[in-house]
Amino acid sequence: MGTWHRCCRHRTGAPKTVSTGATRTRSEQDLMGKKTARWRWRKQPPLLPPLRWSPHRGHARPGGADPTGRAKVMATAGATWFSVFFSNVLKVNNSLPLNTKREYDDSWRDCEQRSPQERSWGLLALLRDDGVQGEGCCHPRWFQPRGLLQEGKGSGSPSLKQSFVIFLTESPASSRVTRSSGRQPTILSMFSKGSNKRKSEEVNGEVKQEAMNVEKEEEELEEKEQDEKRIKIETKEGLEIKDEITQVKTTTPAKTTPPKCVDCRQYLDDPDLKFFQGDPDDALEEPEMLTDERLSLFDANEDGFESYEDLPQHKVTSFSVYDKRGHLCPFDTGLIERNIELYFSGAVKPIYDDNPCLDGGVRAKKLGPINAWWITGFDGGEKALIGFTTAFADYILMEPSEEYAPIFALMQEKIYMSKIVVEFLQNNRDVSYEDLLNKIETTVPPAGLNFNRFTEDSLLRHAQFVVEQVESYDEAGDSDEPPVLITPCMRDLIKLAGVTLGKRRAVRRQAIRHPTKIDKDKGPTKATTTKLVYLIFDTFFSEQIEKDEKEDDKENAMKRRRCGVCEVCQQPECGKCKACQNMVKFGGSGRSKQACLQRRCPNLAVREADEDEEVDDNIPEMPSPKKMLQGRKKKQNKSRISWVGEPIKSDGKKDYYQRVCIDSETLEVGDCVSVSPDDPTKPLYLARVTAMWEDSSGQMFHAHWFCPGSDTVLGATSDPLELFLVDECEDMQLSYIHGKVKVIYKAPSENWSMEGGLDMEIKMVEDDGRTYFYQMWYDQEYARFESPPKTQPTEDNKYKFCMSCTRLDEVRHKEIPKVAEPLEEGDGKMFYAMATKNGVQYRVGDGVYLLPEAFSFSMKPASPAKRPKKEAVDEELHPEHYRKYSEYIKGSNLDAPDPYRVGRIKEIFCNIRSNGKPNEADIKLRICKFYRPENTHKSMKASYHADINLLYWSDEETTVDFRAVQGRCTVVYGEDLTESIQDYSAGGLDRFYFLEAYNAKTKSFEDPPNHARSSGNKGKGKGKGKGKGKGKSSVSCEQSEQEPAELKLPKLRTLDVFSGCGGLSEGFHQAGVSETLWAIEMWEPAAQAFRLNNPGTTVFTEDCNVLLKLVMSGEKTNSLGQKLPQKGDVEMLCGGPPCQGFSGMNRFNSRTYSKFKNSLVVSFLSYCDYYRPRFFLLENVRNFVSFKRSMVLKLTLRCLVRMGYQCTFGVLQAGQYGVAQTRRRAIVLAAAPGEKLPMFPEPLHVFAPRACQLSVVVDDKKFVSNITRTYSGPFRTITVRDTMSDLPEIRNGASALEISYNGEPQSWFQRQIRGSQYQPILRDHICKDMSALVAARMRHIPLAPGSDWRDLPNIEVRLSDGTTTRKLRYTHHEKKNGRSSSGALRGVCSCAEGKPCDPADRQFNTLIPWCLPHTGNRHNHWAGLYGRLEWDGFFSTTVTNPEPMGKQGRVLHPEQHRVVSVRECARSQGFPDTYRLFGNILDKHRQVGNAVPPPLAKAIGLEIKSCVLAKLREDTAEISAPEKMETTETAD
Repeated sequence: MGTWHRCCRHRTGAPKTVSTGATRTRSEQDLMGKKTARWRWRKQPPLLPPLRWSPHRGHARPGGADPTGRAKVMATAGATWFSVFFSNVLKVNNSLPLNTKREYDDSWRDCEQRSPQERSWGLLALLRDDGVQGEGCCHPRWFQPRGLLQEGKGSGSPSLKQSFVIFLTESPASSRVTRSSGRQPTILSMFSKGSNKRKSEEVNGEVKQEAMNVEKEEEELEEKEQDEKRIKIETKEGLEIKDEITQVKTTTPAKTTPPKCVDCRQYLDDPDLKFFQGDPDDALEEPEMLTDERLSLFDANEDGFESYEDLPQHKVTSFSVYDKRGHLCPFDTGLIERNIELYFSGAVKPIYDDNPCLDGGVRAKKLGPINAWWITGFDGGEKALIGFTTAFADYILMEPSEEYAPIFALMQEKIYMSKIVVEFLQNNRDVSYEDLLNKIETTVPPAGLNFNRFTEDSLLRHAQFVVEQVESYDEAGDSDEPPVLITPCMRDLIKLAGVTLGKRRAVRRQAIRHPTKIDKDKGPTKATTTKLVYLIFDTFFSEQIEKDEKEDDKENAMKRRRCGVCEVCQQPECGKCKACQNMVKFGGSGRSKQACLQRRCPNLAVREADEDEEVDDNIPEMPSPKKMLQGRKKKQNKSRISWVGEPIKSDGKKDYYQRVCIDSETLEVGDCVSVSPDDPTKPLYLARVTAMWEDSSGQMFHAHWFCPGSDTVLGATSDPLELFLVDECEDMQLSYIHGKVKVIYKAPSENWSMEGGLDMEIKMVEDDGRTYFYQMWYDQEYARFESPPKTQPTEDNKYKFCMSCTRLDEVRHKEIPKVAEPLEEGDGKMFYAMATKNGVQYRVGDGVYLLPEAFSFSMKPASPAKRPKKEAVDEELHPEHYRKYSEYIKGSNLDAPDPYRVGRIKEIFCNIRSNGKPNEADIKLRICKFYRPENTHKSMKASYHADINLLYWSDEETTVDFRAVQGRCTVVYGEDLTESIQDYSAGGLDRFYFLEAYNAKTKSFEDPPNHARSSGNKGKGKGKGKGKGKGKSSVSCEQSEQEPAELKLPKLRTLDVFSGCGGLSEGFHQAGVSETLWAIEMWEPAAQAFRLNNPGTTVFTEDCNVLLKLVMSGEKTNSLGQKLPQKGDVEMLCGGPPCQGFSGMNRFNSRTYSKFKNSLVVSFLSYCDYYRPRFFLLENVRNFVSFKRSMVLKLTLRCLVRMGYQCTFGVLQAGQYGVAQTRRRAIVLAAAPGEKLPMFPEPLHVFAPRACQLSVVVDDKKFVSNITRTYSGPFRTITVRDTMSDLPEIRNGASALEISYNGEPQSWFQRQIRGSQYQPILRDHICKDMSALVAARMRHIPLAPGSDWRDLPNIEVRLSDGTTTRKLRYTHHEKKNGRSSSGALRGVCSCAEGKPCDPADRQFNTLIPWCLPHTGNRHNHWAGLYGRLEWDGFFSTTVTNPEPMGKQGRVLHPEQHRVVSVRECARSQGFPDTYRLFGNILDKHRQVGNAVPPPLAKAIGLEIKSCVLAKLREDTAEISAPEKMETTETAD
């Protein structure tokens, strides 16, 4: 299980180190020169490997030296000096100095009458005295318990006689010092009543002395205990506790808190509370037990030891831990740290005995009290060594007693779990909470532990301990290493479990040593980059890092660097770490501005990491940075400006000139100039002079502005010399011109596609201060970089031609609604055959989309499915239901807008004005209404079974404004089609059909009238009226246009990098735009899934960097013999590079630069640069556009622009393209020079507005995509019912990979997803097997929409594993939420009252998870956890591992007591049922959760396809145009 080890010292903090057993010999002539018995160090084989402080995170590792250089010598791995003393006491007596000998003899005679236990106490007191000093056989520090020294030399130490008197008058039991801190008492202090001073603590070899009043502490503790006992007795007698009741109108008797033990804090009425059963009769007390010869490593003939500081060390087996009331209790819940006396009993064995049975052990009773408990790390195997320290010895725990085993199992579980977590996060810093659960649940506990599986409940139970271990790990790491604590996974765990950060005490902090690096799993290798990509990053970062570091200094001065609350913040600077050594007060330079490494606030780190991921979609829209000066008048300086030559054209009051001389510099029309701003602090504006004239305003010119790169979305990443054309221009006075500049157009070379990967100079032009270049036209609203338009001036307007004016005029001309082809006049109206708007023609008979409010229906709509009114809830049974005060339910479609209204144009007309002319500015349409199934009296139930594009004709008509029209669609009578309805519907977008007419008055469905039907088909009635034939003609028109083009359209040869199981490629295949010939996927199960579904694709299961390196070096195949794509082969490159390399960085600096430089995004861009495909698509999470102040996005676009690509970015919501799931994804699109840059696809389905915030804010500017359907869409939303209601019922843990469907598809979506070919077998309808406790919780979640954990009853339930849950106890007054209507408490932890969290308040194995009410107030009441999907709602973002308490907790089936199955998740992503997945259930969930929804990919693919077709048509037209001309000339 790896080699991670950590020593964690509770209470005293010293790491455990075991001697290697070096031979040391004591001189035979010692002890005042007199020969004594020979006590020799015997060379012992090491009983445990020494624990090396491997700096990696303070983990002790077998085999190494103590880095402090002070190896702590233990008495030959725990030799018992008590037994040594007694076996040699008479011999030693003869060698003592005379005065000592006499005192000793007198004392010993008195001692013979005492009990063995009392003798040992007395002898210890004697030998601790300074009478045995100098060269005597017993050095005073030999018997000094670790960390405690006598106070100074001769500072009132009692003489041997005094010590003995103390021994005679004080019993050990009554004189033990109550432990009020982590310090251990000396043995002498056990007897010394007169001393009021606390013995000092030895930390890291330095003696620290503190004066403490022990008696005062004892009295205070006694008083406290008496108070607690009194409260406890009063509680038992039923006295009512007075408290504020904030939410109860009438005076309600307050419910009392259940009685707790004042020591172990366990509930006294808990049936699981167990008592220690007592010790056997032969059990010895600790001092006497320690003198037992069975624990000795020596015999009387062996030489003794020299000196040591550590306590003796033994092992203890069959142990039980209990408080002074005899309650068996855990020792890891903070009781020892809070000075509660805990004792233990068991069989004590020598340190070398590895046999956990009772044989050879000494039965001991009431050992302790325990001063400290500790973990020495792992001994090379899987189990940890756990130990106790008492005043007399250290004990390593072996096997617990039968009665204590269940309690100890939890301790072992938490230690082993912390090992799993830290080792997992070392190598996987970007995993989610669900991934960690997956790791925990699939890890098999080591043999010999008293549990057989890890669960989420056990993770949450031990979260505080686990997080403290992670804090320890981080603290021991390198200062520039990103902490594990702020990884997404740990932040989720901290929030969910309510972990208190920075809680470690100073004494424990000193146990942590600097660790060595642990070998991490190999992820992707160093990024393989092309020269161009490398240079862009290198150039940018060399400037940006320095700039950022300056900003950091400013921010550090302003920003609070710590919370000031946690214990870590309140520590003093250590003075030793790198950060301290750089501080001025410690003699450093003060440059680093870093906090002491021991004072790094964990609360602040987590908060900053959370803020870094949050995206605010509601930033107000900022106007684009206008460079215009709005034609302000400026005082003319006639001497500066003079016209050159005569006017070339006079146009009314304007005389146009070709040239002008300004400051002795001649300018011509078409030259570029710099323009002075009104604010001299701003940089000069740059513009092209497109016309010059003189009129009444003075000498003027028309400026077509250039936009500097810094004012585009690229910001600071742009080339300072690169400009962009924009559609902005204005008239200016010539006096604003500052001077002439040179702006060069850098057109792509003819061999552009083959130049990828070559060594290129990053500079496009030399920086002489007056030379710039441009490649692209830039749309400031949509952030689109496109090739400059090819509009050319005519001879007539050459003198004043402005490209910006021309384009703006075209846009305005398109937007203005117009009518054409007048038909007739009548009834005060002029009728027309056609109207146009936004470049789209609308004719009589066309189908149109209208906003939902454009018209209503005669059939009043059924009131939307309102939720039933909340009934009164039994608060005692459902104590958390009060948290459900909000009506909003995530995943609900209640606020989803209606889809467009659909109508057929009957008439187009304008009203005639009083002057007899038609008012063409106010165009009206007479519309025939179509009903959708949900608009009929059958309401939503009808739409569920019907096709999504089915309509009903009606004779209802209405008049609407032409401005209300949102688009054109095709509506045909189904019987008139020459192909199947399915083929017709799949043939294009915006296609509807009807088979019946609906009569709202009679609520009946009828045959449509003849005038509604299309004409021209055999055996069908011919249509009459103005709508005749239109439906059919539009279809045939579409087909006639597309069919020949589609026949010629070759599919783009595609390389899918980071392909996963193939969602992106599947969508592109469905769109018919591409053929994926190559795919790269490192994760084997996903690669196998891709192969299963794309047998013709070459799938590379290796690092993308290695492959690119091979190709760039000229290799044709990889090591497996697979053929590599070569330059010119790849026409489309697509993929979703993971962002692990930089998702934890707050800002760029020299360290994070190297991480970003080696990220997979950079590798992906290098693929694009090398292959130079015609089209490029990058897909990623929504936050891709916001990571690190949008730096990732900016650098991606910067690389593409520099390569010569047209590009843009946007955010799309997958739910708007036909899946029942909210999933926002960032998309970067790019097209090669000469291609058309695709637009983003318009939404097809309406979706919940809250999930459709798709704008992006970059540098305080708001960008939107080209999408216009923001309020409605052609089709209704797809629901959970549409998605999976036809799937057969399965149970929790269902594992049959293939079952039968057991029924027909019920909805349009199900018919699409099953496919046209009959498939009897349903694959992968399997679900995770949840633990017994989780299964019970799922069973008790109600079936009502919006149900989640807050609806759980607080009851005891028998679980499937035979155990029984507990009721959750509410023990504290909740300051925020008050009490229930019955006066019941609502708090489950002391933090509810505003106090610090108390570990003893934690509860487990409850139906209501304790952690959720504990932290609910801080996290929106954890709405949605253990939530059921709603039949008429949608999925939250499909995750890689559905967990009821995961980030997307709403993962329970709407009716069945289980989490969603793999197939249900695949359908929520839009994968066809025939799509194959590979691996175990968690592999399959991960493949589905990581994929791009194919319907979203299909919509993007269709846009790319339309661009390919448009280019094809243009090329065909260009080829055919010269041919026509030649034919004409020949004819002439």
